[in-house]
Amino acid sequence: MTLLPWRIVALVVVGAAPSLAAPAVFLNGVNIDGVTGQTFDACSVTIDDKGNIYILAKGYEVQSSAPKPNTKMAEADAPPEPVTKRFFLVSEQNVTGMSQYDIDVFINSTWIKRLGADEPQVVLEISKHLHKGKNSVHFMATKNLKEARKSTAAAHYVKIHVGEGNMGGNNVMLEESLIEYTRTAAEMQKFDDDFVIMGR
Repeated sequence: MTLLPWRIVALVVVGAAPSLAAPAVFLNGVNIDGVTGQTFDACSVTIDDKGNIYILAKGYEVQSSAPKPNTKMAEADAPPEPVTKRFFLVSEQNVTGMSQYDIDVFINSTWIKRLGADEPQVVLEISKHLHKGKNSVHFMATKNLKEARKSTAAAHYVKIHVGEGNMGGNNVMLEESLIEYTRTAAEMQKFDDDFVIMGR
């Protein structure tokens, strides 16, 4: 394991697959099970209810030094086909900051973005992160109580819309809604929620 400036190189040893029930460690959405002897500065760590550890550390990137597969393996494990339609993620808050939820977005087990509790509306095209067929979308919602609780009303919400659509100028039109995810100021606990969408 060699730590390069602002970059982590993870040595991957091929062996028996870990138990599906065993907790995993993720750095910026990438599994780093087995990595030892590293220190991450200015990061946030979340442990979900299954014991999985999520480390969010800006400026760090995981690179694998595993040997390249042989030709037959490469053909069997060919990358999935990219989508040809356009897909977008759009956030919505009826009163900005009142829900006090930070929401981390993962697509196909890769961390994409954190939607901050006080962040204005986010419009993000996510097509490049999807492939044709089934795709997993995971939202990790964490209550941000750095300040006093601003509201306890369910009427104060943050919503995330994921759908297929198009962009014209500065406007995005979601033609087919695939996910509508909502967290409210009335809630306090941490949430880990999974969805499956079909890319095409």
